[in-house]
Amino acid sequence: MKFVAIWKREVISYFASPIAYVITGVFLLISSYFFYTDLLYFNLYNMNSTNLTQGLWVFYFNDLRYVLIIIIPLLTMRVFSEEKKLNTLEMLLSYPIRVSELLFGKILGCMTFFLFLILLTFIYPVILSTMWRIDVVPLAASYLGFILMGLLFVSSGIFVSSLTENQIVAALGTYGLLIFFWFLSWNEAVANPKVMKILLQTSVFDHFIPFARGIIEVQDLSYFILVSAFFWGLCLLNLEKRRWRRIF
Repeated sequence: MKFVAIWKREVISYFASPIAYVITGVFLLISSYFFYTDLLYFNLYNMNSTNLTQGLWVFYFNDLRYVLIIIIPLLTMRVFSEEKKLNTLEMLLSYPIRVSELLFGKILGCMTFFLFLILLTFIYPVILSTMWRIDVVPLAASYLGFILMGLLFVSSGIFVSSLTENQIVAALGTYGLLIFFWFLSWNEAVANPKVMKILLQTSVFDHFIPFARGIIEVQDLSYFILVSAFFWGLCLLNLEKRRWRRIF
């Protein structure tokens, strides 16, 4: 349970930092704009008001996924980069704590702040419930997919942060990685159909679309969990290499 101390430390550092409130403000501003414009679009074209899942929610969550590209690198850039810059990572690695516990505590701390942002968006379904009947299950599927996509992005960002002590470099590297994920979902003209069919199987956003439509499929769940675990593994290897280098 040593990871709990790391988690608490991370959560306190997030909410004690001014950048956390800037990120919260930016997230609320963009997410509320998307919700307002998608709701206008939903009403303007006289969509079936009884099918919010295939109408409003699929547009909203498809728009909201791009917000993650903006905010996740800002959340993860300091996770290990700051520790390296302040020379506190060596101290953490010298403690009687497993590297996996250190990493898990870091991920859990970042995800706690991310879930706090997600919680703020619950006000939109609450407002709509006063006008339309909200089908909870498809909406929950959309939020589950959004959280899983956030976990994958956080995992990749923390891995990039473990590679450098410069927070700006960590943020830019994560931006590049997430934009690459984005390109895989729409730039289908860069290769022949057979190659693109294979590449699209690795596209984050393509695996998120069923969730946005209220559908949970095992292959999509497995994709997000396995790719997140892949970045955890890379990060663990990097940290273990650093620990052994310090010893020898």
